[in-house]
Amino acid sequence: MLADLYPLAGKRVLDAGCGRGDLARFLLDRGIEFSSYVGIDALAAVVAQASRRALPRCEFYRGDLLRDRVLETVSPDVVCISGTLNTMTADEALAVVGAGWRAAREALVFNFLSDRAGRSAPAQGQTVRRLPTLRLLEWAFSRTSQVAFRQDYFDHGHDATIRMLKG
Repeated sequence: MLADLYPLAGKRVLDAGCGRGDLARFLLDRGIEFSSYVGIDALAAVVAQASRRALPRCEFYRGDLLRDRVLETVSPDVVCISGTLNTMTADEALAVVGAGWRAAREALVFNFLSDRAGRSAPAQGQTVRRLPTLRLLEWAFSRTSQVAFRQDYFDHGHDATIRMLKG
């Protein structure tokens, strides 16, 4: 969905909360020729695993998205945040997407577990949280009128994605 909502070809991509680098592998497998890809994650083990994959035009770093101010030092065209927000409170999630928005030169694309999911959506465990969809949309619209929202790509609206454009 991230790649569907914003064309990443030729872009400097920052994947905030990159895990094992699955987004980079996905883009490469689909022939999406990004200019560069920087993945940041707080967990040293997954950063090491991502680095061992030796993906072309990709770099992976361990860092805290808020404390290390790493998002601002990369100067990405687009910041992608996928899965990272799922264990955060709404305030924590807004702090992270806010840092992503400030760092992005062109666009921020992020997904989260929607609190507007259908009744048949799978229940979440104790550490996983559904975030307030309308609050995130209000936050996005308070920064730009160029907002796209999708929640129709998994059964029962389980997951949601917001894309915000600058300019």
